[in-house]
Amino acid sequence: MTTQNRGSIAKVVSASLIGTTIEWYDFFLYTSAAALVFGKLFFPTNDPLTGTLLAFLTYAVGFLARPVGGLVFGHFGDRVGRKKLLVLSLLLMGGSTCAMGILPTYASVGVLAPILLTLLRLVQGFALGGEWGGAVLIVSEHGDDKRRGFWASWPQCGAPGGNLLATAVLAVLAATQSDEAFLSWGWRIPFLLSGVLVVIGLWIRLAISESPAFLLLQQSLAAQKNNTTTHAPVVEVFRKSWRAVLITIGSRMAENVSYYVITAFILVYVTTGLSLPKSAGLNAVLIGSAVHFVTIPLWGKLSDRIGRRPVYLFGAIGMAVWSFAFFAMLDTKNSGVIILAATVGLVLHGAMYGPQAAFFSEQFPTRVRYTGLSVGGQLSSIAAGAVAPLIAVALFKEFGSTIPVSLYVVAMCALTVIALLAARETKGESLHSEVLTEPAHVSA
Repeated sequence: MTTQNRGSIAKVVSASLIGTTIEWYDFFLYTSAAALVFGKLFFPTNDPLTGTLLAFLTYAVGFLARPVGGLVFGHFGDRVGRKKLLVLSLLLMGGSTCAMGILPTYASVGVLAPILLTLLRLVQGFALGGEWGGAVLIVSEHGDDKRRGFWASWPQCGAPGGNLLATAVLAVLAATQSDEAFLSWGWRIPFLLSGVLVVIGLWIRLAISESPAFLLLQQSLAAQKNNTTTHAPVVEVFRKSWRAVLITIGSRMAENVSYYVITAFILVYVTTGLSLPKSAGLNAVLIGSAVHFVTIPLWGKLSDRIGRRPVYLFGAIGMAVWSFAFFAMLDTKNSGVIILAATVGLVLHGAMYGPQAAFFSEQFPTRVRYTGLSVGGQLSSIAAGAVAPLIAVALFKEFGSTIPVSLYVVAMCALTVIALLAARETKGESLHSEVLTEPAHVSA
């Protein structure tokens, strides 16, 4: 890779990383707020766990919108380009998050409050459904074949980066405000802060160039314009790449479920189950996310050396084992041990998350890559991430033990291992060698 090309990919990586960090900040801010305050402010009940369950239901609604966002953004991203859709997703996410910061609560407007919150959560989910696929894809398609795992892993750092930022803001507020002040108005500050972050993200994201692989495909299509039409991307994805979609869904099950158990359910468990202050969970997630951020690119780089599947399999199997140690360490009620439990869990998660972007991108052809990546990734979010906190809270409430929660994580890890064993190794494959040899029959 030349110095000029290295500078170009670094610019694209920076833009994608900053943009995804902002979008995940918005998304995870809602997750933390659902665990800490939304149950009391928007779903008041006599039972704290019931209120938290209702708050997590609106959290899950955001996931239901993600496949729709992935489908819409994927369709137009495969037709008009990756960059334009990434700008739109950032605007939608930032706008909905800012609006949450000015919402009236149940005490002010009654049932209208949770309805408005749910609608804004739908917009959040729709935007994020299109963001993730486009962000990892534009980096994958800019990067070289030998180091794609490393470069494409950087947008993945936006998840712990956004979580780190959201948790840090909440932790500062929790440390400087009384519980009454935080519940009254302090929780609104991080939501309103999103507006400033979006302006910064847009300025950076507008400066990057379009994906070379997409531009090459457009030139190829233009040359064959007189004798070739194309199916709608989603039709072609399920017609020719259905196996890749299933592999994408299965591979994300353990990654999605384990992440939300470690970063969301921990906030419920340490406060409700262990009667510890919320800072115990927030600090563990904060420090764990910092380590997570640093290690994700290292896992991506390792996947360039030994392959995507071995690294991913190590993370899935390791997470199955750690799911039991995780809760045993939380039960000590020792702050240092709790931090270690979350940190090790997130490092193991990174072994799945680091190579994921390159691995999934390499499963699909350029003409449907945005759609395939987004639809497969977001369908798994419904089956895994959307329900993970709900299932974890419900299992804990029903059995009064974390063992069923650990068994739930183990089951998801087993599904991921099966999907990975069914997938082919894609390390080093080119994303720029696609040739359109089979004309389609229906235009859309």
